[in-house]
Amino acid sequence: MTALKLVPHLVAFFGMATVALRGATRRGMLAGAALAGFLGGAGLAATLTGSVPGEFTYSLLRALLALPFLLLCAVSFAALYLSVGGKLPLARLERVAGWPLTRTLGLLVASAGAGAVAGTRLGGALPLWGWGALAAAAACLALAALLLESRLPATLTTSRAGFIALTVALLLFSASWSTRLDLFAPLTMKVMKFTHDFVHQFFESMLIPDHLFIHSYLWGYIGLLFGKEVGFWGGLVIWFTPVVMVLLAIRLERLPSVGHLRQGAQRRRMLAEAIRARRLRLVLPGIAVLLLAYAVYRSLYPSVEYWDPKPVPVTANAGGEIFLPRKGEIDLMDGKLHKFLYQQGGKTARFFVLLAPSGKLTVDLDACAICKPDGYGQAEGTVLCYYCKTLIPLETVGKPGGCNPVPVEFTEKDDGIHLNGVTLINTWSGTVQSTTRTMEKGK
Repeated sequence: MTALKLVPHLVAFFGMATVALRGATRRGMLAGAALAGFLGGAGLAATLTGSVPGEFTYSLLRALLALPFLLLCAVSFAALYLSVGGKLPLARLERVAGWPLTRTLGLLVASAGAGAVAGTRLGGALPLWGWGALAAAAACLALAALLLESRLPATLTTSRAGFIALTVALLLFSASWSTRLDLFAPLTMKVMKFTHDFVHQFFESMLIPDHLFIHSYLWGYIGLLFGKEVGFWGGLVIWFTPVVMVLLAIRLERLPSVGHLRQGAQRRRMLAEAIRARRLRLVLPGIAVLLLAYAVYRSLYPSVEYWDPKPVPVTANAGGEIFLPRKGEIDLMDGKLHKFLYQQGGKTARFFVLLAPSGKLTVDLDACAICKPDGYGQAEGTVLCYYCKTLIPLETVGKPGGCNPVPVEFTEKDDGIHLNGVTLINTWSGTVQSTTRTMEKGK
């Protein structure tokens, strides 16, 4: 099973190496840099994941994976601007980008990123012979990249923007196979939160909720801005815009001037060759679009099966206290998320109990103070908000803020968990129900 987990990351490494070798002079040095980067990144990430507890390694790697995407955004804007006749003082930068050493360092860093993503999935658990097998597999893929690139048609060229687009897409494709490194879901959540906060603050500052000219049917349209769909569509726009701009930049490239050629056949041949070369340069960013689309699919439909037990009804004693034993029909100390349902006076509250990595139990609502109360599921090292698909590290469950489950006051004794039913109902009503009403009304 461990070997199968590494297949997507090895594929990404193979793609990076193959594309980087296209048109290169020192191909052996490039293949060696790719191999060294992949193995170095995998070893470092596996060591950090196995030795440093918590979310540190994943948070660091997510931040590092976001940097190439930001670089692609800048490159795509510059490429599109230049393709329509714009001028930028980039002559020196262009010369630096064309150096073999620059390409080698870029491939080294990109391969290290793919290796680091693979290393987080190993978690330091790979034996010595396993590392040897991984090194052998990566070496074979580097050699295969050399052989494949030498057999590709010479007309299949790429622009620097296209090369960067495909390399970044391969990195994001590799990251999408790990739910804790997926970047699309956090992007949609940030877009959704920014939209919600901006519209809410705009309404409050302009006193729009009390404006006489805002009719009730308009709130139906305004309410669309408070749904989770705004985060999804906004995330898609941001996700695909850089690659689409690279495609446009290549498509808008000016054809060579043929006015100095007297023979019509020669002019037509030169133009036809230029058009064919331009179309071939669209291949790499086109593949990048497909890889980014698959990363979105992986984000929306991860292969991870989340532990989501059916809530167990509980009751309170005459004093209004709910008691949950540590061990009984349900073992609260087994590390799994256990959901419960409490009803009082026609009101219902849903909550869960979870053993935190610190060894202490935590009691939280099965909802947060931001999203609709769709609840949470548990996977390895995280819980997932089903509404906005945000991953919450287990280390932060029980702490208020953001999309974290809302903590509930409780008392932990030797026999189990004690919590007040009235407090539970009030906590649910004060956070979840008010959030639901606000989002439904679009205010």
